[in-house]
Amino acid sequence: MVTVTDFPQPSDEVVELVSTLIRFDTSNTGDLDTTAGEGECARWVAQQLEDVGYECEYLESGAPGRGNVVTRLAGADPSRGALLVHGHLDVVPAEAADWSVHPFSGAVSDGYVWGRGAIDMKNMIGMMIAVARHLKRTGTVPPRDLVFAFVADEEAGGKYGCQWLVENRPDLFDGVTEAIGEVGGFSLTVPRSDGGDKRLYLIETAEKGMRWMRLTARGRAGHGSFVHDDNAVTTLAGAVARLGSYEFPIVLTDPVAQFLTAVGEETGHAFDPESPDLDGTIAKLGPIGRIVGATTRDSANPTMLKAGYKANVIPATAEAVVDCRVLPGRQAAFEATVDELIGPDVTREWITELPSYETTFDGELVDAMNAALLSSDPDARIVPYMLSGGTDAKHFARLGIRCFGFIPLRLPPELDFAALFHGVDERVPVASLTFGTEVLEHFLLHC
Repeated sequence: MVTVTDFPQPSDEVVELVSTLIRFDTSNTGDLDTTAGEGECARWVAQQLEDVGYECEYLESGAPGRGNVVTRLAGADPSRGALLVHGHLDVVPAEAADWSVHPFSGAVSDGYVWGRGAIDMKNMIGMMIAVARHLKRTGTVPPRDLVFAFVADEEAGGKYGCQWLVENRPDLFDGVTEAIGEVGGFSLTVPRSDGGDKRLYLIETAEKGMRWMRLTARGRAGHGSFVHDDNAVTTLAGAVARLGSYEFPIVLTDPVAQFLTAVGEETGHAFDPESPDLDGTIAKLGPIGRIVGATTRDSANPTMLKAGYKANVIPATAEAVVDCRVLPGRQAAFEATVDELIGPDVTREWITELPSYETTFDGELVDAMNAALLSSDPDARIVPYMLSGGTDAKHFARLGIRCFGFIPLRLPPELDFAALFHGVDERVPVASLTFGTEVLEHFLLHC
């Protein structure tokens, strides 16, 4: 008689799965001509699931090699809304010369799995595969339908991945009411007022909007040796300097206020939203302070400039691209401020528009996250937070799906987790992977 114990546990497989996933170079440059695509990796993922009995659908958006895989596991109660578990297969590029190990080696050493995507986010892909395989192998029926989606192109906005699926194959997500994905569920260790430590697990309940803006100035073309009072480069440079150096006002949204309150309760140092040095206080949180600090205000960072074609020719136009990140509910006020800063002689247009997202920190799914973490870490406390970047949740929310960031990882207190995203020597602790897999399995069986 075959029993559950006759099969490998998800935590036994996850390290090798993540290592193998990293060895697929799925670098996404944002340019189809230089992006290899996710197809080979996506087909491998599908094979891992089909080997244990799943029926997977492999989909490409029309761009060759931009592969997506979706499958569903039926739950015990079809009347309940399904849960979507999603992750992206693409990664940002990496320069091998900058790394201690080859970024696509998937090396396992010093207690870590190393390589591009180890944190963002092939760690979760490996955990998803390991748990999904175990559930199917053992004939375990979850309480509700589970939809597993492995998608392309998140690092460039999702045009060939999540966005395409939502717009062209929404049927794949029929009945889905809630979802989990990146970036949340990781631990932050803070010093307690009694002298010990407390692990807070940050659940993402909100994201800033991601909007990329093009600024254009027009002037009178002419010879570079003449006195010129209508120079597009000068006009644009002034607008870019004003915008780039402007500090937007602090606005504490509910998720950020709740996070700061929780930290204050544990550390004994309350965060005063009226403090003139709130930024300095947040910085004392350590590396995570960079993420939290970016969620207290809107931002507009100039990232690209383009003008001219010869040193002695004054061009007729000059352009800049600005990366704008906007808090929920702030779009109108943000645009009004931008218009005032750039002035009447510079025009603007949105070239990428992904809205902000926010949900509340309550409900049965949040309770299930808490219970799952406590099952493996009795000292856990979950707290909401806002992500300064963006994820595929922005697209899935268009289907009315309530989205959370939940990739459970118990991290070493000394690890600079924020620096690993898109950073050199990206790596994930082996112990964090096994912990996360155990928590994810518990969560999916009690969600």
